[in-house]
Amino acid sequence: MVDRLQKDADSVMRDVPVHIHLLGTVDFDDCVALQRRLAYDAVSRSDGRIVVLICEHSPLVTIGRGGSRAHVRLSGAELAQRQLEIRYVSRGGGAVLHKPGQLAIYPIVPLASHGLTIGEYLRRLAKALSDLLVEFKVKPAAVAGSMALAGRSGVLAALGVSVRHGVTMHGAFLNVNPEMRDFGRVEVGGGQTMSSLLSHRALPTKMTKVRAALVTHLAEALVLDRYHLHTGHPLLAELPERRTERDAA
Repeated sequence: MVDRLQKDADSVMRDVPVHIHLLGTVDFDDCVALQRRLAYDAVSRSDGRIVVLICEHSPLVTIGRGGSRAHVRLSGAELAQRQLEIRYVSRGGGAVLHKPGQLAIYPIVPLASHGLTIGEYLRRLAKALSDLLVEFKVKPAAVAGSMALAGRSGVLAALGVSVRHGVTMHGAFLNVNPEMRDFGRVEVGGGQTMSSLLSHRALPTKMTKVRAALVTHLAEALVLDRYHLHTGHPLLAELPERRTERDAA
């Protein structure tokens, strides 16, 4: 019975329109605003469209529902010196330090349209990341007490998802080749901190190659036969003006 339901869900997902947007480096607050806009749009649609945002963020610390300020072992003075702000966000997972060189992966998926539970969706997202790590010669291990995947050098991928009105937001963070200062002072879960693919492999690790592999493994894990790949997103053009107004307030 479970296998039949799984096959039915896979069949539905193969036929949906899927749009994957490569955004480059994007302001974190702008990216959250874009996700909310896309999630709102997904609720009103009937075609089950999936949108995936792949980007990088400027230095910032976010803390999800599974984390706390105690997991950021930097004083207020140290945060100010490094120009690091903290955002508390309504996603699962713990504290994550973001920097360029880390891929942020945000799938916007209307779960009911695809017959998915949040548990099954998380399993698929984790599988995409696990398969990617295997492709790069890393044997991934689950981190007890968190949705994260680790190699021998530390956590490489952290997951943190939220669901609003049946639509997923946030997603996962994969350290490829960021500047590693302070990652050892931010606990992502299970008492562990983040390393990177570059540190783990001690080999050149090109972001373009990892990003291409990520798209492939996401498509496989979500059973997407066809997808449209875009650079940027038209709605982002509307967001900087609002951010300027917010900063000036």
